[in-house]
Amino acid sequence: MPTLAIDVGGTHIKVLAEGHKKPVKIVSGPDMTPGKMAAEVLEATKDWNYDRISIGYPGPVVNHKPALDPHNLGPGWVDFPYETTFGKPIRMVNDAAMQALGSYKSGRMLFLGLGTGMGSALVIEGIVQAMELAHLPYRKGRTYEDYVGLRGLERLGKKRWRRHALEVIDLLCAALRADAVVLGGGNAKLLKELPDHVTLGDNGNAFRGGFKLWKKH
Repeated sequence: MPTLAIDVGGTHIKVLAEGHKKPVKIVSGPDMTPGKMAAEVLEATKDWNYDRISIGYPGPVVNHKPALDPHNLGPGWVDFPYETTFGKPIRMVNDAAMQALGSYKSGRMLFLGLGTGMGSALVIEGIVQAMELAHLPYRKGRTYEDYVGLRGLERLGKKRWRRHALEVIDLLCAALRADAVVLGGGNAKLLKELPDHVTLGDNGNAFRGGFKLWKKH
């Protein structure tokens, strides 16, 4: 049974089904509602064959449903009838958790997404848990996200941002006793030198994680 994976982001919604090689990119943004997302995904995949759907959602998810509307998209995500609209069974997780699951190899792995904000998830022995570390206090009354998210990059500049990003990675890795750290998000590539236990992930891992959601349960 092929799976369609949908990775919902603040600038693009990326879609790929098992058996296809090239994902579809749909422009996102503050006007993107769940209804518009569903209509555009259904149109883009009308000739694809899939039986079930995984959605990586940029916010907290409880029981495969959004708990809060995302900060960077339009309203209405919490109560939207996803399965009825798509006509397929759906599993939804936080987007960082979906990419973390697709990046996982073994042991205790921490995933940090360095993009507009700071996504986070921990995988232990193949079990993924989304985490909300971004808004914990870090320095001077500001949060981790204020320093290593896009706002921090713009405020601090690349050099200081890199220093804080590496410090945050080290702090969270130690606190969670992670064996390895995988970095995702659009700004992770700005980190030129990484410790041996830290690697850059591949954005395609989000799709692999979406496919794994159905194979792990």
